[in-house]
Formats: sequence, C-alpha cells, structure tokens
Amino acid sequence: MTLLRLDGVSVRFGERDVVDAVELEVAEHEIVCVLGPSGSGKSTLLRVVAGLQPVSAGRVLLDGADQAPVPVHRRGVGLMFQDHQLFPHRDVAGNVGFGLRMRGTSRDARAGRVEELLDLVGLPGAGRRAVASLSGGEQQRVALARALAPSPRLLMLDEPLGQLDRGLRERLVVELQGLFSGLGTTVLAVTHDQGEAFALADRVVVMRDGRIAQVGTPLEVWERPASEFVARFLGFENVVPATVSGGAAATPWGKVPVPDGSQEGERLLLVRAAGVTLAAEGLPCVVESRTFRGTHVALLLRPESGPPLEAECGPVGAPVVGDRVAVTFTPGEVVVLPAED
Repeated sequence: MTLLRLDGVSVRFGERDVVDAVELEVAEHEIVCVLGPSGSGKSTLLRVVAGLQPVSAGRVLLDGADQAPVPVHRRGVGLMFQDHQLFPHRDVAGNVGFGLRMRGTSRDARAGRVEELLDLVGLPGAGRRAVASLSGGEQQRVALARALAPSPRLLMLDEPLGQLDRGLRERLVVELQGLFSGLGTTVLAVTHDQGEAFALADRVVVMRDGRIAQVGTPLEVWERPASEFVARFLGFENVVPATVSGGAAATPWGKVPVPDGSQEGERLLLVRAAGVTLAAEGLPCVVESRTFRGTHVALLLRPESGPPLEAECGPVGAPVVGDRVAVTFTPGEVVVLPAED
C-alpha cells in the first residue's frame, strides 16, 4: 500500500527548477534512499514532504490525502537532519522526549517511551547525560530516538550519517537497516553516499538537476545504470561511445563483446573495472598507476588506443607502474547504455 505519493512535484527558485515534475511513490514499511550529487534537489524534496518548503506545482499525498493545507506539525512525519540539531540545554531524555512533551504526553508515559527508545538505539540508561558529553555517533542515536519518539508514519533522514567518520558510518548504517526493518518504519532518506544508500535502502532514487534519473533496487541500479550520468555517479569511469552489432561493440578500445540481447546501434558502453582482465594477448596497455584496495589492486591503464581504462586484479603478482600488459573484456561486466541526447 502506498503511503507517500509525489504527483508532479516542482519547486522553482526564481527561473531555476530545483525540483522538476517529480513522480515518486513510497510504500508502507519501505526504505527509500534518494541519492545524488550536491544541487540535485534531493534535500529540497525532503523539505517539501515535511512541509518546510512549498511546492510551485504538483501535490504531496500521505495516505492519499493532499498535504497542501496540512501544517508541518500535523503531518505525522519525523525529520532528522545531518547536524542532529539537539538542544544543548536539555539532557538526553529531554531531547528524546521533546516531541512527546509538545503533544501533551504525560510525564510517566513520556519517561517510559524515552527509556524504550534509548534501549532501542543502543543507549540504555543515558537519559541523564548532557548532550555535550556525547560522541558524534551517540548524538546521531539520540537524534534518531527523538525522531522516532512520536511514532511518525514516515521518518525522513537528511544525510543522517554525513558528519561521522567512515568506520562509524558503515557500522551504524547496518544497525539502522536492521532497526527500521524490525520496526516496520517507512523511511525516506537522502544522501550523496552510494554505499550508505545501497546498504540501507529497499529502493534507490538517483536524482540529477531536480529530476529522477533512475529508480530501482540497489542491485538493479548497480548492475544496470540507466545512463552515462548514473554510471559515472556510481563511480564507473570506463564509458565510451560504441556501435553495437552482432554481439560486439566497436569502441575506441577495439571490439568489445556485449551480453546477449543487447540493443544494437549507436550506444554508449560501460565496462566495469572487474571486466577488464589481464591476459596473455589482447589490447596492449601500460600501467599508469596502481592502488592497493585490500581485496584487490585497482589499476589505471593507458591503452594503445582509446581513453584510459580502469581495471582490477588480485594483489598477488599485480603489475607495477610502467609494466606493459594486455587486456581482454568480459561480456558479463559490460553494460550497453543509451546514447546521450
């Protein structure tokens, strides 16, 4: 069942469309992450749903009801910002219980709910602690507990882990995914971090210049980027013009095999780094750089013809800078993209 529907939502700042005719549905209990570079409109979209930003056109519907006349505090949504925005003059319990207090919840009921939520986010017994004494990760957990306290029908997260170091982000995103799944919380989150989005989301929405560039499961978006923009945003650099015909593509790197059933004609070709394989014979290249990644070595190759190639190989016996190598291409790691307009 659809909980949130955006029906042709646009936001204009002067002559610029920051959000441009966005259509999106979020089902109950679904976790959707909106992913995109800075300026793509993802945070504005979140503010529109919360009621903090009026629309220039279109409608925001929750449970089928148009939210245009509904004030922010009556929409039944929770919003957690990147900087947490905790009240420094209140202790942890005071922060978590603030929304409940504003709703007139009794002191005993409020105390019970606060204790329950602090246990849930991994901070049992922390109610009397001062906000200033908390680490960044602990502040993030308090902000989450505060957003969850009123039991919002939709929880929205704006770059929730953006201020944390990578190790803590990776640990907390797994905890969040398990927490939201266990609670059955409907979540709409925005982030610029693809790893964070892919670990957390049931579906990913990639935005570009205020428009949706692709929607799909993390696996669908990763395996089948819809355009050169999406591919490059996800970190794939081996993208070249190609003419596809008869199971192969003519490219600046020569003939590259493509998956069965690929669309023919003038296209773009994406070759994942894992599909550029060192071989005894193939396209001659020189190793320009190499980076140890733990499980593999990332190589930047200068081919005899065509633009640079990113490749991967095992750490044992990996070539060094200046080595001459040959490469072939694996069809299963090749994606045929539509030609750009």
